[in-house]
Amino acid sequence: MLTRPSADEYGSHFGTYIAAAPDGDLREALEVNRNQTNALFSALTEEQALYRYAPGKWSLKEVLGHITDTERIMSYRLLRAARGDRTPLPGFDENDFVQGATFDNETVAELLENYNAVKGATAALLRSLPPEAFLRKGFASNTDISARALAYVIVGHELHHLNVIRERYLNR
Repeated sequence: MLTRPSADEYGSHFGTYIAAAPDGDLREALEVNRNQTNALFSALTEEQALYRYAPGKWSLKEVLGHITDTERIMSYRLLRAARGDRTPLPGFDENDFVQGATFDNETVAELLENYNAVKGATAALLRSLPPEAFLRKGFASNTDISARALAYVIVGHELHHLNVIRERYLNR
């Protein structure tokens, strides 16, 4: 079972996401996230999935695309850290990623297919790593970060966005 990373395993800008991840089995939390995200988005019509709660904010489709892109990037960083690779990995601008994508032109089913493929790959990666690999550190977004911290970021980042969806998109 993965335990919560200590503060010296990540930069402070990742702290919000790590704090959002639940205690307990992180691999199980990853599956809970998958179930919640699939249930939430599967219940939306295509029109509902294009909803933005304010001008200039992402549509629900764009939020799902962002969750998927971010998990893909964080999983890659996790793999590099777990293998002991200290090559500096750059940050990314999530707004540029969303603007460079065509999430609103995809169906919810297509977005979920991509999301589930990434989620499955992340779950397989976490299952394949020996315990000591989670303690190895890489360097991403100008900070040292452990593979364990990146696993927590993945779970907490998605939970953060699921909460935003519930608060700002679905409560209207």
